[in-house]
Formats: sequence, structure tokens, C-alpha cells
Amino acid sequence: MCVLFIAWKAHPDYPLIIAANRDEYFERNTASLAPWTDQPIIAGRDLAAGGTWLGLTTKGHIAGLTNIRRPDLTQLHKRSRGELVVNYLLATEDFPSWLIDHAQDYNPFNLLFGSAQQLWTFDSVRSKIAPMPPGFHSISNGALDDIWPKMARGTQALQAYIQAHAQLEPEPLLALLQDSTPAPYERLPQTGIPLKYEHRLSSIFIPAANFPQGQYGTRSSSVLLYSPTHYQFIEQSYNEHGNVIHYEHLRGLISSII
Repeated sequence: MCVLFIAWKAHPDYPLIIAANRDEYFERNTASLAPWTDQPIIAGRDLAAGGTWLGLTTKGHIAGLTNIRRPDLTQLHKRSRGELVVNYLLATEDFPSWLIDHAQDYNPFNLLFGSAQQLWTFDSVRSKIAPMPPGFHSISNGALDDIWPKMARGTQALQAYIQAHAQLEPEPLLALLQDSTPAPYERLPQTGIPLKYEHRLSSIFIPAANFPQGQYGTRSSSVLLYSPTHYQFIEQSYNEHGNVIHYEHLRGLISSII
């Protein structure tokens, strides 16, 4: 998952709203959003390593992940970052302590985790856990306090829609995730990759393109409307041409409040 837009305690019905895109190589096998048969998790699934990028449990846990784009800190032997979401959703011990102790087993990442009562963020480069304040936020592939053009663009669109609509529908949130407007070259972040790739990655929705390791782009968009008692979880998947190839809309109850 490469960008998450978050409304936290900004709507009376859903204290947590997430609109997010997963960007990945198209050759990486993926299962669509569904309840897992072997774990009490509701999420899509990376079939290459078994983890996920955004998931929840019916007992009130939620977690989402983005990579931090730091080529200088990236090593091939590290564990798959999708494990981190699963580890939180299944945690039976002090997860924040575990996270700090084990973060360096993974390449750089940002992690959002918590419940409808409390949300936390973790930046593995700074090794810092912090509570998320109420309001509108975005998390992408840099530091948590970065404001890249696509982060600002999506956050503003999410805020405008929520503040204008008492009754929320997933379709407008999916629409904002399909914005393929690239950032101007002069406003691109500098993350250590060539400028032409930085530009291709600068839009909210990344059209498929050839990168050094294969064809890469936005594989799916997700919308999560989450309250202390119930949720709606929507996922829309795309092929290499940007066409929708799968749509899933799950609704359910939260069985216990944490």
C-alpha cells in the first residue's frame, strides 16, 4: 500500500475512514478482499509472502501499511513488511514493544494501527510510535510529517467530501483514489530514485508503467468506513490497463469493543 488518506474522528457515524491505494508489481500474486479462512482477519492477501497491506478484525483492530522509499536503507534479505499488519491484528502481547524491538527486521515502513477508539502511527526509520490526532491525514512513502503533492491533494479531497456529506457513500471515495494527476517536477520529493520514476509515482493513482523490476502501478483501491460497532470495507482491483477487474463490498459487525 503506497498511500492512505485518513479521517479520524471527523464524522459522527464513522470515527475512522480510510481511503487507500495499493501500488505493486503486477506479477505479484494477490488474493482479493475477503475473510481469511485460516486467520480471523478480513483483508486482501499477498500470496507471495502471506501478508497484507490493510486489514481488520471483527474484534475491533485495524492496521495499514506503506513502504518508506529509502533505497539506501533497503536490503533484499529483510522480512516481508506485509507481516506487520498480520502481526498486529493477531497480537496477544504488547505490540508496541514488539514493534520497536523487531522493526529493523523489515525494510523501512510506516504503520497505522489501533481501533475506533485510538489510532497510532509508527515510522520505522525514526523508530517512533505516536498517537494520531483527530483530523484529516495522509501517509505515503516518506516520513509521517511529509506533505507530498499527492498527499495534500487526496487529503483535501477527502476532507471536502466528508464535510459536505452527512451520509457517506464509497463511490466518491473510490473516485478520489483514481486521480492520476502527476505532480509538477519542481514539487517532486527526492527519495533517492531517478527523477523519471519519481514523477511516475507522484500521482494518487499510478498508471501501470515499466520499472526496473517489472510493470508497476496501482493494483487496488480500498475504502474503509469503520465505527465501534460495524464496518464497511470496499476494494476495487485493476489490471495493467487501469480497468476494474474486481469489486468487493463487505459489511459486518464489530463483536467486541477494545
